[in-house]
Amino acid sequence: MKLSHALSSLLLLLATSVVLAKTQKLPEVSEDGLHLLPDSKMAIVYAEPGADLAQYQRVRLLDAYVAFKKNWARNQRSNSAIPLRVTSADMEKIKKTLAEEFDGVFREALEKGGYKVVDENADDVLLVRPAIINLDVNAPDTPRAGMSRTYTSSAGEMTLYIELYDSVTGDLLAKALDRRVDNAGGSGYYTWTNSVTNRSAGRRILNGWAAILLDALNEAKQ
Repeated sequence: MKLSHALSSLLLLLATSVVLAKTQKLPEVSEDGLHLLPDSKMAIVYAEPGADLAQYQRVRLLDAYVAFKKNWARNQRSNSAIPLRVTSADMEKIKKTLAEEFDGVFREALEKGGYKVVDENADDVLLVRPAIINLDVNAPDTPRAGMSRTYTSSAGEMTLYIELYDSVTGDLLAKALDRRVDNAGGSGYYTWTNSVTNRSAGRRILNGWAAILLDALNEAKQ
């Protein structure tokens, strides 16, 4: 199951809610009947009143949809010293790699936490539908970069939009939105950015989100 192009446009609009949440009051109840949760570990979390995640012992993890920040490719090309440095093939490769990293990180965290990741629906299976939106890689490492080096203070940023469903009934139990920015380890200095450092930065952010999901499942059992 993958998100449609129409939904991808909606997700880009939802990403602005992270900023609006700091200046405007979010609605207490969403259009789909979910209630805003205060003091959550993510920027915005809505959940169904009385929803109990304790019954779910296994997780079905759908492929992560990945979308770049609006005009990302155009900005990369205009700022690059190498004409047309970033191609559509480069973008597809980055999206595919990040989706695979998402699956690997979340699968490992869930299984280490005692939740088997499965492909079927069942009464004890929680369906997780993730999307990475507003992906902004500051210095993508492409073959055309040659021997040049790029130094940045941050590998970039991305926003997670995630929905939790009962896998049998299809009921939406919760949804959350959270933006994270890599700070290159918090050193405050410029560091060499390449495919290895970009991947490490991405995994740091993904590990943080995976831990939040695991904590939510464990807290429900308690």
